[in-house]
Amino acid sequence: MLAAVSKIVQSSRIPFQVRSFRYQWPADLCASWAFEMEILVLGWYVLVESNSVLMLVVYGALQYSGSLISPFFGIAGDRFGYRSLFMLTRGLYGCLALLIALLGLFDLLSPVLVIVLASIVGVVRPSDMMMRYALIGQTQPADQMTAALGLSRMTSDSARIAGALAGASVFAQFGLVPAYVVITVLYIVSFIFSRGVAGRVPHVGQPVSMAPVRDLKEAFVYAWGKPELLGPIAIAFLINLLAFPFSLGLLPYIARTIYEVDQTGLGLFSASFSVGALVGSLVLGTNVFSLGTARAMFISTVCWFGLLLVFAPLTSFVAGAVILLCAGFAQSMCMTPLAAVMLRSTDAKFRGRIMGLRVLAIWGLPLGLLISGPLISSIGFVATTVLYTTLGILATVTVAWKWRERLWQADAPANRHG
Repeated sequence: MLAAVSKIVQSSRIPFQVRSFRYQWPADLCASWAFEMEILVLGWYVLVESNSVLMLVVYGALQYSGSLISPFFGIAGDRFGYRSLFMLTRGLYGCLALLIALLGLFDLLSPVLVIVLASIVGVVRPSDMMMRYALIGQTQPADQMTAALGLSRMTSDSARIAGALAGASVFAQFGLVPAYVVITVLYIVSFIFSRGVAGRVPHVGQPVSMAPVRDLKEAFVYAWGKPELLGPIAIAFLINLLAFPFSLGLLPYIARTIYEVDQTGLGLFSASFSVGALVGSLVLGTNVFSLGTARAMFISTVCWFGLLLVFAPLTSFVAGAVILLCAGFAQSMCMTPLAAVMLRSTDAKFRGRIMGLRVLAIWGLPLGLLISGPLISSIGFVATTVLYTTLGILATVTVAWKWRERLWQADAPANRHG
């Protein structure tokens, strides 16, 4: 037993032998904690101050508006290196957080102003995870890809636990301004650690292009002919459109309206989902998971939608938290294999651009949120959830069947271990 535990621990330490990853991990951790605190604090602020679920979903949707230009961030990362992008974007986050703290201090903040600032952050934030994954693809060997991605996801999963609880507690106890002081400090620490990650690695024989539109067109053509890329992108779009709205943008509405709890209850709900996700990331980080990478993606996606279907009619806080915990586990077991399949299947010179195309799938989240608001108002929360999850299961099975030879068969390259 002790030998097995020791082997698992040793396996999870291997990705940290890469110097860049030793700096990237704490930098991503601080940024992720700040993200989660910020989304939770401002989401609650907008809902309470405006008393409008429509304003809430608009705020949530704007967080991901920049997904449309993420491929261009991928091009920039391939050209100039991800260290430069990390320092630029995380410096911007820190400045905007400080601005919100000052506006709150002088009582100048309003829901409309929050939405305006969210639109600025939303241009950049969707590309952050893309840059993390592309940097891991650049610095980690192929046989450690899943483990490194699992460990990387731990930064965001732990943030949804500690960041959510800390954000809700500090906001409830001390108010918005102290919460934003903490958020600003976290962004500054992330900025400092980002200086240590790997810079650009020139591709031998590949001159730097200065035609971003042409580069993007090449990436589309490259991805179009590979089911190992199209399948994961399709699944990513489906889960952003039909699953993530219930654990992200709509969670304040669910907590306040369906379960009738305050900020602390909202924090506990968010943390429940993230505890499950963290457990999933820990399992993947040990690099002993052998179901098959692409198969794990499909099976976990169906389980995730099924759990949300069970969640729909519940009104017990404890039962809802347990279902969200299980859904969080399924989310990790889906999202990390999805990224691993794509990174393994992508040539180095296309890595940033392809991960940028992957981020385009995030556009499903604001679309799903904007559709869900009117649906909830007209047919109710339960019916909306049943509709979303049923469509999600059917669409996932369809994608798995369409590309079954390249993504589902046990001997397919997309299902190799490691």
